[in-house]
Amino acid sequence: MPAEICTQHFIEPRATAPLATTSATYSGIDSPISSSPSDSSTPYNMNKLCRQVSIESPGPQVRNCVFNFFVPIEDTPPTGARIKIVCAGACYRRRDRSASITSMSSVSSDLSDYCPSQTSPAHAGIREGSFFPGFEVAGVIESLGSAINDSNNCGLRIGQRVIVYPFDEAPAGYAELLVVPDLKYIVPIPDSLPICVAAMLPTGALLAMNAVFKAEEVVREMLKKRAPEDADKKCKLLIVGTGGLALWAVRIASHHYATTGADKHIDITVASLRDEGFRLATEIENVSVVQWNECLYEPQLIERTKDVCGGTVDVVIDFGTTSRSLHRSMHCLNKGGVVLISDEVAEKLMPKFSRLSVEYQQEIIAINNGSVEQLKELVHMVADKKIEPPPHSVFPCEQAAEVIQKLCSSEIPGRAILRFHDIE
Repeated sequence: MPAEICTQHFIEPRATAPLATTSATYSGIDSPISSSPSDSSTPYNMNKLCRQVSIESPGPQVRNCVFNFFVPIEDTPPTGARIKIVCAGACYRRRDRSASITSMSSVSSDLSDYCPSQTSPAHAGIREGSFFPGFEVAGVIESLGSAINDSNNCGLRIGQRVIVYPFDEAPAGYAELLVVPDLKYIVPIPDSLPICVAAMLPTGALLAMNAVFKAEEVVREMLKKRAPEDADKKCKLLIVGTGGLALWAVRIASHHYATTGADKHIDITVASLRDEGFRLATEIENVSVVQWNECLYEPQLIERTKDVCGGTVDVVIDFGTTSRSLHRSMHCLNKGGVVLISDEVAEKLMPKFSRLSVEYQQEIIAINNGSVEQLKELVHMVADKKIEPPPHSVFPCEQAAEVIQKLCSSEIPGRAILRFHDIE
């Protein structure tokens, strides 16, 4: 059943006086709206309309899952900036997440990594698609705050191409404009980096990078505790999933471990969740691949993984974290091993597996999204072609409904990017 985009909806501005009229028509980013005097408790005025795409879960009574709203947008904060969004990666925040937690997960072509199939009859054949998107964006600086000058502009200027770190309280929802309260969250991108590729970096790639760095840290601690006779044995790292997150992790790990010399101590295996991911993973040198065919029984998958890895592994980065994949990962892990999972799912899964981790003498560690400094480092590594980005496809934002349909049925290889403006 094709999704349809509903248009001409208006949303009340947050923490400000209600709109004086809802009959204003949209005529571009700079379209003004009639407004009442600002509420004294509101730090900024709302004086522009901005198109925003909202992607929600299809429900028994709702045919559409993609909506197109016109919303008021805040004035540029005195010490911040307002970004004109050019490209936005398909990413989301789970409904059950606290608003204060900002680590996001990138959507890959395989949404089943995060979104198990609906079980109710009303949703038969439809994958859960609960998206609060818009946290993975690239664009140009439209305006700088009134308090910004040459001495405190962090080298930023109007018209500069940038990406935005997913800061706390980042606005949810794809929109044509994004207000950033502080310049420290804005990272410039070199001219050599395509803006559609840059849009993939702030959440998915950054989370993968932080997981890879944490895995190296865990391995080095393990090596310190090894007996002298085992000092030359390599640690085994298993990366689960071949969506955008896992493909970023494999690429980042291959480069980073070779640069730091950690490749002498770490063997990498990828547990592929799909045939397409299996093919992509085999394109990377010095990486083994095991296919996790969900049609097989758990003991078969566990034994298959141990055969490919040459026994149990020391560290697992599980980006396909459902209860089933985490349970399987722990059975592939040796005593004293560590599983790294996104803190996007940690709140839900860690309490369920606390007893099992104690019984197996294993540790489950939640990984957050990473830092602004890591994002800057990542930008340069991708711009300098030290890391090859995973496959991606760019679509006009008007095709958001079709894109989500295809994502939910795993019809788009790699990542999907929505384009709001064409500046190239």
